[in-house]
Amino acid sequence: MASRQPGAPVRRLTIDEGQADFGRWPYTLPVIAQVARHGLELSPGVTILIGPNGSGKSTLVEALAAVWARRVTAFRDDWLQQAVARPSDEDSDLHRALRLEFTIGGPTGGLFLRAERMHAQADGFTARGRWGERVDAPILTRSHGEGFLQVLAGMTAEPGLYVLDEPESALSFDSSLMLLTLMSDMRAAGSQVVLATHSPILAALPDARILQLDDHGISPVEYDDTDLVQAWRSFLSSPDDYLRHLG
Repeated sequence: MASRQPGAPVRRLTIDEGQADFGRWPYTLPVIAQVARHGLELSPGVTILIGPNGSGKSTLVEALAAVWARRVTAFRDDWLQQAVARPSDEDSDLHRALRLEFTIGGPTGGLFLRAERMHAQADGFTARGRWGERVDAPILTRSHGEGFLQVLAGMTAEPGLYVLDEPESALSFDSSLMLLTLMSDMRAAGSQVVLATHSPILAALPDARILQLDDHGISPVEYDDTDLVQAWRSFLSSPDDYLRHLG
């Protein structure tokens, strides 16, 4: 479904019930069931998804990236979404049922990056098309984190939908701060970012919309009220309380 109103590349997520089997995973996840019942509005800037392992963060962003990639590559065969957003064998089939309400005439760039697959996908980042104009060194000559940031830095001038799945696994503290700067620049350039993360650093991006995913579904939450931030603050203020039972 498309919207002709100006705004973000993707305005809302819905699920085609005719393509979903609500008796099996991933449709049994409370998060996915809520999207099926009520849809999910996306921020025109940055939407941050947080929650415990198994809550459905990666499942949702994988499907979002795959559906957006089909739209992008339908009329831009030089774009790299096709290489990096194609569902893998371990991904769910949610992408078959997920539907996007997008803005006609809006930005059509974007990328899906999963830190753990960056090097496996590096061969897709060749010197062809638009990408070749924006890289200054082969991805595989950089460290994992440096390569991740290089890819995003090369994309900041190409507005679109950027989907990031737990990028902190490749990033040091300083590199996480660099990613905050890159996401802010991308937002200012008209891009939309959807980030799934366990990092309290990345979740701290000013003016981002934070959605907490758990056994109850999806709920908007303020940074200081997130389970993620409260748990890290509790641990850092008194690590002995958590470690006293070890060894």
